[in-house]
Amino acid sequence: MIKKDYNPKGLGLFLSAVARLYQHTGEERYKELAYRFIDLLFKRQSKGYSGTCWGYNFDWQSKAFFLPQYTPTVVATSFVANAFLDAYQVFKEKQFLKIARDSCNFICDDLNRTHKGEAFCFSYSPLDKTTIHNANILGVHLLARTASFTGEDELKEIASDSIKFVIDHQNPDGSWYYGTKPHHRWIDNFHTGFVLECLFDYVNFTSKSELRSNLKRGLEFYGDNFFLADGTPKYYHDRIYPIDIHSCAQSIISLSKLSSISKQNQGLAEKVTRWTLANMQDSQGYFYFQKKKTFTNKIAYTRWSQAWMLKALVTLLTVQRKHSEKAQPIRVAEPPRLSTEA
Repeated sequence: MIKKDYNPKGLGLFLSAVARLYQHTGEERYKELAYRFIDLLFKRQSKGYSGTCWGYNFDWQSKAFFLPQYTPTVVATSFVANAFLDAYQVFKEKQFLKIARDSCNFICDDLNRTHKGEAFCFSYSPLDKTTIHNANILGVHLLARTASFTGEDELKEIASDSIKFVIDHQNPDGSWYYGTKPHHRWIDNFHTGFVLECLFDYVNFTSKSELRSNLKRGLEFYGDNFFLADGTPKYYHDRIYPIDIHSCAQSIISLSKLSSISKQNQGLAEKVTRWTLANMQDSQGYFYFQKKKTFTNKIAYTRWSQAWMLKALVTLLTVQRKHSEKAQPIRVAEPPRLSTEA
């Protein structure tokens, strides 16, 4: 009985993807879509907080806490604000940078903090005090990326203290648990991918080369434990199923972005892409949700599946363009022409 509506996080993922598509192609349809998504996101901000922020368009029960509809989270806000930064880089409109900077106020002022010495962890939302590593580093990433445009030392210092919490909780084998609580002690593909992608970007934003060893150990664990020989992306480090489209998408994103560290990452990203196109894409073009041992769930979820795979394929193409003289591009069939009616 949940009313059909727009999911802000999904809109943010689409905005990020179509902005980059416009940058690559110059096609006006992508620009029109980008501004359509921007308009929808403006209308779906969560009100009453220190900065611009977003949450899910439905009541949400996690393993640890309950969040009412549109309660803002660091995860949703970070993805949307980063999409505005992508739009800023492509369309050069200062208001988009201003929105992302305003979102930093939400992260710095409205989220709870759990301290461990000089380090601390941002909470998932203003209503909880959980310590979840991928959520924390997504907040760090937004602060550091925004500061790379604005030059603000305060944002850099807050990000530095917060990322220490993530670094301090890296396991000896290079992995990270989902969080610090006993019921958070699992290691999965896409949340690990979030951590690696954000850590990689953070090092580039800040030039903190001392963190490269943490990144290298984490990436080695990721490559050694989450993929089969044919490119199948596992869900957990010690279990294959369910093979989830989110794991497929984030694997492509993380490995593509980290291809500058090793050519093997780019090769693995392309292998995962080929496997995903062959095993998780319907003949109509959309991507399936999950493949289990005995059956495949073919529901076409918009935010969980389609938005993530669009972002993943655009990321892959972006990286391939940078290495076009060396990489053989993945050939993807021409999709149906997108309507500007979101």
